[in-house]
Amino acid sequence: MKTIVLALTGASGMPYSIRLMEKILASGNRLYLVYSAVAQVVIKQEMGISLPSRASEAEACFIDRFKPEPGQLRVFGREEWFAPVTSGSNPPDAMVVCPCTMGSLAAFAAGMSQNIIERAVDVMLKERKKLIIVPRETPFSAIHLENMLRLVQAGAVMLAANPGFYQHPQSVDDLVDYIVARILDHLDIPQDISARWGEGEA
Repeated sequence: MKTIVLALTGASGMPYSIRLMEKILASGNRLYLVYSAVAQVVIKQEMGISLPSRASEAEACFIDRFKPEPGQLRVFGREEWFAPVTSGSNPPDAMVVCPCTMGSLAAFAAGMSQNIIERAVDVMLKERKKLIIVPRETPFSAIHLENMLRLVQAGAVMLAANPGFYQHPQSVDDLVDYIVARILDHLDIPQDISARWGEGEA
């Protein structure tokens, strides 16, 4: 069983996050969830989900939604500095920031650790663990691109939320699954929600 951290920041793209949570938990892996205050606003607007500020209440909400095994899903508060994700002595196997705002990206690139999300990213980079960042912004400024380059040079995977169309998607769910499938591929989690190039219809 892998331990994967999923961080939600305040960018648009919450359908990616919820679908990714579903697939990680369905795969039998352990999921640690952290989220920003702005993510609560965006997930309400985009998906109608009222995400509580208290981590324990959010955990209960997602346990009710996804029905994971006991202990498979943990939610940590933004200032919960004793959470396992804040120390290199107990790093997770991988982390995904999805969606990622440009403000969060800048903080990561600068090595900031002012909240649990930033600290968890810092841990992943210093411990050479897999870090996948899913930026959701357009157009990118030179500053955005420089920050992305700095993070890629530090070892992160920059997986922008740019869905492909060669599979002839029929719905928004198909577009979401395209990106989620790519994230799962990089997490080495088997997936059958989106065919690879050259497989199935093209």
